[in-house]
Amino acid sequence: MNATGVMILALALGTYAFRLVGPALHGRVEIPARVQELASAGAVVLLVALLATGALTENGGFAGWARPAGVLTAVVLAWFRAPFAVVVLAAATATALLRAAGVG
Repeated sequence: MNATGVMILALALGTYAFRLVGPALHGRVEIPARVQELASAGAVVLLVALLATGALTENGGFAGWARPAGVLTAVVLAWFRAPFAVVVLAAATATALLRAAGVG
């Protein structure tokens, strides 16, 4: 077995072990409330960072104004609890119209 195969096997075993730890330790380990709050906040920060990099960058540079405008459209509609299909279609339409108008 070559080095790539060994790495894939090691990562697969590590992933399986990591997933097994949760059910195995459930109820045995109590996580403090502060740590749970920080984990929740960390998840939100990570999602916002992924959204920001996906919305604002393309190939290592600024993506132009059309894409952030589409994301802003989606955020506003989601804030007002519009149906998911409406949010996606409105964001795509806003982005497409701005690009057709020549806005990056």
